[in-house]
Amino acid sequence: MKTFGWSMVITVIALGIALAYGGPAGLAVAAILGVLEISLSFDNAVVNARILERMSPFWQRIFLTVGILIAVLGMRILFPLIIVSVTSGLNPVEAVQLALEKGPIDTPGTYAYILHDAHPQIAAFGGIFLLMIFLDFMFEEREIRWIGFLEKPLAKIGSINAASVIVGLAALVLASLAAGDKQTIVLIAGIAGMILYFLVNGLGDLFDVGDDDVEEENGEGELDAESIEKRAGRVGGGNRELGKVVGKAAFLLFLYLEVIDASFSFDGVIGAFAITSDPIIIALGLGLIGAIFVRSLTVFLVRQGTLDEFVYLDHGAHWAIGALSVILLVTITTEVSEVVTGLVGVLFILAAFITSIMRNRRIAAEAPTIPESVSA
Repeated sequence: MKTFGWSMVITVIALGIALAYGGPAGLAVAAILGVLEISLSFDNAVVNARILERMSPFWQRIFLTVGILIAVLGMRILFPLIIVSVTSGLNPVEAVQLALEKGPIDTPGTYAYILHDAHPQIAAFGGIFLLMIFLDFMFEEREIRWIGFLEKPLAKIGSINAASVIVGLAALVLASLAAGDKQTIVLIAGIAGMILYFLVNGLGDLFDVGDDDVEEENGEGELDAESIEKRAGRVGGGNRELGKVVGKAAFLLFLYLEVIDASFSFDGVIGAFAITSDPIIIALGLGLIGAIFVRSLTVFLVRQGTLDEFVYLDHGAHWAIGALSVILLVTITTEVSEVVTGLVGVLFILAAFITSIMRNRRIAAEAPTIPESVSA
């Protein structure tokens, strides 16, 4: 309740506003959108949690306050308006007016239609960005593997110089060739997504900022950047010794976290217009309900040490990211149900969770037992 309390309160308020604004139908659609966003974002929460656990409690609170404003106002409200404004040539005021007209998605010139028409470039941008996250994770050598028969050869491929760039560009070329008259804009959007990935990923070099920007969780000393990486990457249950970044390093991590969080939002924002063209209901369902719960789930995973206890969750989340990136690229030319998108992510996370439990039980069973006479 401590973690999800505010999420529940805000959900009740949002549903109340939806009921007053759109009646029972508005209430039902807002609830559906909230569930859709949560189901689509389980993998998002896991990835966010792995980053957030490196931050101090202060920056975790910033993620829940300033970060939620960025997620709700930025991605769920301003982002669609900017897309419509840019692609249609309307000024922001006219874009808002068009949004409030609530035209259907299949009627040319409506807000929903224009945003849906811009889906290929949005999908290319987000799909390539997420694909690079997946590839860089899978192309690294790791002590622990989940789907070994796939992850072992992927790690070998990763030994090739610039392997992720080669695979990412190949995927982008294939997607653009299938995009028909939108080949050029899809290619440009995908390259922009790749550039942004390397830009925000390159911020990692700036995280190595010295001892003043790192503090131990127990406050008894400081850790260097190498120690942080080792401890942040450490898996397994028990005592979690995790270095916390503060100051400039935490701010840069926060920016990186927000960019990743935004990338996960593309499919939900676009898909919402297949359910309703009302921007108010979308903001209430995706933003105030979905985004708030995803953030609370992220903080819950951090505070409970779930990622350290269930070691395959990282892998499951990244496989879900890979699946989502492929789905986004496929949707450039082919409609894919949001139900399918959501279920794929949930199934990967659920499978990773179950196999983590099985691994923990196997390790516990193999551990040597201490005779009672010795322990006494």
